[in-house]
Amino acid sequence: MPIFLFLLTISFSISANAAWDNPTDRYKDEYKKHLSASCPIASDSMKHFVYFTKDRKAIKSHPLLNNPRFVGAQIMYSWSDLEPQKDVYDFSIILEDYEYLKKHGKKLFIQLQDATFYSENKAVPNYLLDKVYDGGAVQQYTDDGNSEGWVAKRWNKQVRTRFALLMQALGRQFDGKIEGINLQETAIGVSIKTDPSFNEKDYVTGIKANMLALKQAFPSSTTMQYANFVNGEWLPWEDKGYLKSIYQYGEKIGVGLGAPDLMVKRRGQLNHALAMMHENKYSVPLGIAIQDGNYIGQTNTTEVVEKRNNIVPMLHSFSQHFLKVKYMFWGYQEPYFTEDVLTCFNA
Repeated sequence: MPIFLFLLTISFSISANAAWDNPTDRYKDEYKKHLSASCPIASDSMKHFVYFTKDRKAIKSHPLLNNPRFVGAQIMYSWSDLEPQKDVYDFSIILEDYEYLKKHGKKLFIQLQDATFYSENKAVPNYLLDKVYDGGAVQQYTDDGNSEGWVAKRWNKQVRTRFALLMQALGRQFDGKIEGINLQETAIGVSIKTDPSFNEKDYVTGIKANMLALKQAFPSSTTMQYANFVNGEWLPWEDKGYLKSIYQYGEKIGVGLGAPDLMVKRRGQLNHALAMMHENKYSVPLGIAIQDGNYIGQTNTTEVVEKRNNIVPMLHSFSQHFLKVKYMFWGYQEPYFTEDVLTCFNA
């Protein structure tokens, strides 16, 4: 082979290998930079909350009440609990939790629930299930076609109008008193195949409309939209601009952005919410939640692993330096909260 052809072949081979830096793996080793982090975790500028899901009774006598490192509790409240009848609002459970936390010098962060992940439960009021609202909610399905809870029809204007009225009522009573309020994640198990009324673009429009309504209802307290995945795209290959536009819109109108499940090794999270946070600059607050299973690198599991490495310092360092979040919501899942989280925040 002539020398110039040989050199050309070598050059092409090197160029091809250099060009195939798989973008889906661009952050796969980032977590390794934070493995040297250790306990105790030094004081920082972040606000740390304990996430209790809907188990509001668990805040009673919880260790967070006597720990100055935790600002307060994040608790989920369903739409159906707060509006038992149309235009009849009952915020007594929120008020009870707010007063209890306040008595202990702690703040409340509301997570407003309009979706569930269990088929037996709907988070929307019964009146919303009427044909006037096109059924109001629709069943969610996993990729395998199994039923997985319900979600309000966020893409339906009539449903959004009712949701906005709820947020306005909440804002009149709690804006400026609670630390903040966030809307649930954007990821849902719905498609045009499972519900003909669903439309990707209308869904994104609906998410943004809910964000604006939330900000208008709560001009003083922190507002946040959990934005992790959007139906119809899978980053970085199938990028229709949906998720990016939600993050851009939050920055534009002053609504913070966040996500559930701090999964530092999983491509899905790394290429969606975590990439959105890392690759852009924000004036609005960012938040990340450590939820069931995350303490052992999994999601949605109650598995207890007795012999494990405490990854809390790594998760904290990753969130502080890579994501630059203002809020961390630590799941109260045991034994991980007591054995792993508290041991790092009790110094």
